[in-house]
Amino acid sequence: MAVVKADLEACQGYANCVVGAEDYFDIDDDGVVVLLRAEVSESDRGRVEEAARSCPVSALLVEDQ
Repeated sequence: MAVVKADLEACQGYANCVVGAEDYFDIDDDGVVVLLRAEVSESDRGRVEEAARSCPVSALLVEDQ
């Protein structure tokens, strides 16, 4: 099982991740990413990894647990 991790200090609220995987990411009122789900199913992994890679400040990481 893969998990997604967020560096909240690095996040600048671009929301590219939300566009790519709105069921995994959201942006709070302060403009910081919120992880809606940390565990990534294998069927969603490619889409979530792409959404994480779209972050311009590299605040997201998908890794095997």
